[in-house]
Amino acid sequence: MSVLHSDSRIFRDPSLCRETTWDEGGCVDQIFILQKAFMLASENRVKEALDSFSVALQYGPVRPQQLSALVDSILRNSSGNTPSDSCSGDSSAVFTCPSCRGFLCEPVTVACGHSYCKRCLRRHLISKCTLCQETTDAAIGTEKVGTLKPNVILNYLLEKWFPAETKRCKVIGEIEDLSRRRLFDKALALANEVIESGPGDMLALAYRAEAYAGLGSYESALNDLEVLCESSPHWPEGYFRKGNVLRKMGHVDDALQVFLHCLALDADFILARKEVEKILYDLLLPASADARLAQQVADLSSSSCLPRKMALVNTQVQASPPSLLDQKEDCDVPPPPPALGELRLRSSTLLLTPQDQDLPKRKLPVSAEGRSKLLRQEDATVPSRGVPRELLEASDFECSLCIRLFYEPVTTPCGHTFCRSCLERCLDHAPQCPLCKDSLREFLASKKFSVTPVLETLMKTLLPEEYLERLRSHSEEMEELSNLRRGVPMFICTMAYPTVPCPLHVFEPRYRLMVRRCLETGTRCFGMCISDPQKGFVDYGCMLQIRCVHFLPDGRSVVDTVGGERFRVLARGMRDGYHIADIEYLEDVKVTDAEEMLKLQELHDQVYRQAHTWFGSLEPRFRDQILQHFGPMPAREIDIQATANGPACCWWLLAVLPVDPRYQLSVLSLLSLRERLLKIQQILTYLQNVPDP
Repeated sequence: MSVLHSDSRIFRDPSLCRETTWDEGGCVDQIFILQKAFMLASENRVKEALDSFSVALQYGPVRPQQLSALVDSILRNSSGNTPSDSCSGDSSAVFTCPSCRGFLCEPVTVACGHSYCKRCLRRHLISKCTLCQETTDAAIGTEKVGTLKPNVILNYLLEKWFPAETKRCKVIGEIEDLSRRRLFDKALALANEVIESGPGDMLALAYRAEAYAGLGSYESALNDLEVLCESSPHWPEGYFRKGNVLRKMGHVDDALQVFLHCLALDADFILARKEVEKILYDLLLPASADARLAQQVADLSSSSCLPRKMALVNTQVQASPPSLLDQKEDCDVPPPPPALGELRLRSSTLLLTPQDQDLPKRKLPVSAEGRSKLLRQEDATVPSRGVPRELLEASDFECSLCIRLFYEPVTTPCGHTFCRSCLERCLDHAPQCPLCKDSLREFLASKKFSVTPVLETLMKTLLPEEYLERLRSHSEEMEELSNLRRGVPMFICTMAYPTVPCPLHVFEPRYRLMVRRCLETGTRCFGMCISDPQKGFVDYGCMLQIRCVHFLPDGRSVVDTVGGERFRVLARGMRDGYHIADIEYLEDVKVTDAEEMLKLQELHDQVYRQAHTWFGSLEPRFRDQILQHFGPMPAREIDIQATANGPACCWWLLAVLPVDPRYQLSVLSLLSLRERLLKIQQILTYLQNVPDP
């Protein structure tokens, strides 16, 4: 990546900007300028993008949100990689919130299946899951506080296994509530109690800093946030809080640097992105748009120090820091005179080079006792969270529907957890939670039943024998459901024929379950028969192969199938509400005699020509209906005995001819191609001799 030099100018002089002609008419089109700025930003041409944004602002207001492309460009131009999270290999990470890295208090499971503490979701701190990068706007950042319901099972287990930490989290929740109600004195006192009782609690430290800031003690707040950022260098919220304090102190340049570091850790941190957009907007306004400020922003985007350990981010702020740019003897640009309220970036923080990484920390006044406490907090380690064996019970991981250990546990928006297959079966009957009866219509429409990884991990690690036994049991069930000769699922509806399409509208709960099982086992097959008053369904049918399934929002589905092998029913049964059968497959008897084969071929050709004549004599609307439903008539086959079911044109004709299903069934059961052709010929002859009405 090329480095942008500090002596280059990227802003035109305002007088020159007003004289610029952007079209033949001589008028400046702000929309065109913004489009150009977006294009330049998308191409990582930061200096030119800043130039265009500045010009656009001189001809009218621009929303800060429109600078999002510029923010993305600055982040892309930042070289290096963000350090990986050192806590990722911690054995107790399963009890850790992926966002704040703290104890998973009041865990809420989002649409992708991962769980976060309710505090992080309620404060709109994330827009994407930090583990799978999936956008879950339905659960993160947009929901109201009252709709975020904790995972009942997981919350119960954490309270049972870690009562002290759960109680501590509730106290921190009280501190947050006091700060929200602007009772900062009480929040500060309570935060001090928590920190005294247990050093190393980063959330307590963060909320104490918030209380300090609310009381106007910005230096004390910044001290706490410095320790927080050093102790938790991979927590974006810590840097966001620090940036807010710096901005309140008037150090906008340092705040911008810290906000950008926050975005380097989490590019989807919405609140930090908004703050950066606001700062850039203020800097690009015509009143403050000078070449020096813009150059510093551009150099920030090319600085190689942003994604590193960033000693700068952990640097404490001084009221009037010396400028590195002012100290340079060969500086071509004189420092601007100070002006009240003027927003400017300090070059000491923005014009860093790789050699400037080890900067001296700027100290804030703090008492020896306070410094000692902060150091103890910094050195404190989070205790490992081991589950007490005496409190471990397999019944805590039982599905309330099947009363067995969870298999693929899925958590609903209301916080209840079930086996995925158990939940789907319940939703086949009613779109509501089986326990609390909350509506799950949106959850059903999303068709996103993601497994809850934290529960899966806990079962694997804490109950390995029970978990393996559950896997074996499920594997045996799937093997039984995969048998296509014994216990074959039966759809009792209409006639089906080999090679002929058969679209189905599935709405009954029993058939929803049957189709899902066919997909889960991978067979993608089931039998189709017509009903029989005495037996339930007839003795002959045709297997259907599922080609694709389109699920509707209410749980119904449109299943596209095509006919496969014919079969004869040997035994009947029931499974979970739908019919099953033991079957044997049918195959045509082959003709081996050459003379007989020649006669059979002549009969086939004669029937094929007759069928073409009949189809061509139909009214256009009837032909269109047949073509739309069954497709065109299959082409003539060279070897009419190549398949077990004979030529496809026979089955297509049998499907489209207006014949009673019982008669069609008799033709389906025939094992002689000659007899089948003769019956079809008789039907065609009869239809051709029927006078038009």
